[in-house]
Amino acid sequence: MGPKDYYDILGLEKNTSQKQVRDAYRRLALLHHPDRNKDNPEAADRMKEINEAYAVLSDPQKRSEYDALRQTYGSSAYGRFRQTHSDQDIFKGSDIQQIFEELSRAFGFRGFDDVFRESYGEGYRTFEFRRPGICGRIFVGGIGNGQVAGRGGISGGYLERLIRYGLKKKWGIELPERGRDLYDSIVLSPNLARFGGKIQYSCSKTGKELFVSIPPNMRSGQKIRLKGMGEHCRAGGDAGDLYVTVFIRSILIQKAKDLIVRIRSFLRSG
Repeated sequence: MGPKDYYDILGLEKNTSQKQVRDAYRRLALLHHPDRNKDNPEAADRMKEINEAYAVLSDPQKRSEYDALRQTYGSSAYGRFRQTHSDQDIFKGSDIQQIFEELSRAFGFRGFDDVFRESYGEGYRTFEFRRPGICGRIFVGGIGNGQVAGRGGISGGYLERLIRYGLKKKWGIELPERGRDLYDSIVLSPNLARFGGKIQYSCSKTGKELFVSIPPNMRSGQKIRLKGMGEHCRAGGDAGDLYVTVFIRSILIQKAKDLIVRIRSFLRSG
């Protein structure tokens, strides 16, 4: 199987409209729903690909980012995109739950929670809450880690902290909470940026010494995602990620640095 491409997964062309993206998702979600393919062990993985492709291409900002990578890197765009976008990033703000539930109810299939738990593993759990004038569901792990979703488009922030406090105070339930993402920078030599390789790097945020794999043809301003290298988790949640912004040392500065190294070596040998 060749490299993944979100447009190919949905069978679409680059200039397709948002309505065509939505229609393609409905058709493929119905065709590949695991409940219609119980004898096919690959159905869940196929459904996962379709869900991810829709979540990206239905969001104008994510689609624009992916298109730019596709134009620059061609068939490796998917890999580049996934380096800097976690499942949480991809599905955040998507209307995929609403569309999937509508299809499931219409054809008597399992709903969003069951299928996504099957696709994303045991780490995907939900907690429902109901209070006067408000109801919703907390997604923990999987695609909705640490986010709150429910009627009226509820999302994290103050309300999430309030719900977490209430659950712990009243029932002693402490929800897993993902560690914060951290951000740092790294300076590469022109050769390393061009040809790729490994570099030892000391994170200024955590003090950890890490070896970072640099892909070839890196450009200044691009980010490298180091999964699980961010802030530690709480109550069994996942650690955050570390995003390292790349800066490339100018050729003149690199030549001057190489010259200084040669001079020092000469003086020591003399």
